[in-house]
Amino acid sequence: MKGIIFHTRSFSVHDGPGIRKSIFLKGCPLRCKWCHNPESHLFDFEEVQSLQKLGSKSFNQTKTVGRVVSVEELMRAIRADIPFFEESGGGVTLSGGEPLAQPDFTVELLAACKNEEIHTALDTCGHAPSKDFKHTIEHTDLYLFDLKLANSDAHKQYTGIDNRLILQNLKLASESGKPIIIRIPLVEGITDTSENLEGIKSIVASHRGINRIDILPYHSLAKHKFKMRNKKYSLDDMKNYSQSKAQIVANSFKQLVPIVSVGG
Repeated sequence: MKGIIFHTRSFSVHDGPGIRKSIFLKGCPLRCKWCHNPESHLFDFEEVQSLQKLGSKSFNQTKTVGRVVSVEELMRAIRADIPFFEESGGGVTLSGGEPLAQPDFTVELLAACKNEEIHTALDTCGHAPSKDFKHTIEHTDLYLFDLKLANSDAHKQYTGIDNRLILQNLKLASESGKPIIIRIPLVEGITDTSENLEGIKSIVASHRGINRIDILPYHSLAKHKFKMRNKKYSLDDMKNYSQSKAQIVANSFKQLVPIVSVGG
């Protein structure tokens, strides 16, 4: 089984417990206005240009984003990190993009990790056919589940898709008994409104298994990525979200779950 990824990261400490190998898959059904990984959007390869400097000279360099890999190729790289997993209680996290945009590959890779007793985490926006989501449950130890906007119409306005399927899959994850970490991006005037935050609190309170919430303040690091792709960035004037304001939001969630963090 082969899939398309755009990045792997070893020694990751923000994508689940312990030291982890994070694998980023191509393809995403959402188009969030604040997306920081536009390289994940397409399901196929992408040619991008970047300005490189060598001494006093500058030149454009074209690079290909995305490469085809097999499950076994990734497992060889994963096995090299097993001593770090065992020492730290870590494992493998599949992210993206949206891993379930490549459902068969994702499930096979999760199953291969579980066959070797490696802890698995699935970082998901939740938008995938429920039959595909169900197939991950047997092989997933932890869900990192995005909750962006509680109102379905607002969700469609800012991500391109409503949240009905996302909430269905969150219910499946909750009913599975697997632990869930909710991730909430804070974007000023969009996701940090009192109405939205109260809506998310209601969703969280209605599901079991959620033992942690990560508050993710908006940052503008993606602007140059959109520029490299000659794409307009819709939040070009948006400033980085205040850490102090993010902490206030985090504090408001502490009555719901044991752990609330700012920044993951």
